Amino acid sequence: MKTVKDYIRTIPDFPHDGIMFRDVTTLFADPRGFRICVDQLLHPYTGRRIDKVVGLEARGFILGGAVAHQLGCGFVPVRKQGKLPGAVISAAYTLEYGQAVVEIHTDAIASGETVLIVDDLLATGGTAAAGISLVERLGGAIVGCAFVVDLPDLGGRARLEGMGMAVHALCAFDGT
Repeated sequence: MKTVKDYIRTIPDFPHDGIMFRDVTTLFADPRGFRICVDQLLHPYTGRRIDKVVGLEARGFILGGAVAHQLGCGFVPVRKQGKLPGAVISAAYTLEYGQAVVEIHTDAIASGETVLIVDDLLATGGTAAAGISLVERLGGAIVGCAFVVDLPDLGGRARLEGMGMAVHALCAFDGT
């Protein structure tokens, strides 16, 4: 039986030399692989009160929407700066070469709502940490952070766990 990891394609030297890009589009394209992925992402949270799933730009939208549907809760996107039309709050985070900013609508999460954060890949944890900051600033209570792929050598899991977050990842790849 294939595992989620078996559906993920690795592309060497993308987007830069020395990077092993973990491409989840092959996982999404396979109906069985995608079903297994969504089922395994939500499994630890089944039966728990979750009011909203927050999906991180951009592949987290695909996964987060599917997980929210299965859990019967709302979905909230955390988008790149300038992409949301209403009132927003922002959080900056560091990338390999510079900074980026993500935003969330100010009315997306009510104080006290329980939130699950979902994305495809956990590398350094910068995007996830920014998403956590936004949710917490709105008064949300984060129950966990779920990812398809963890790249433990890049320290994201340790960073999020150091923030007190429970991290759930379906598979891990060594290196970058």
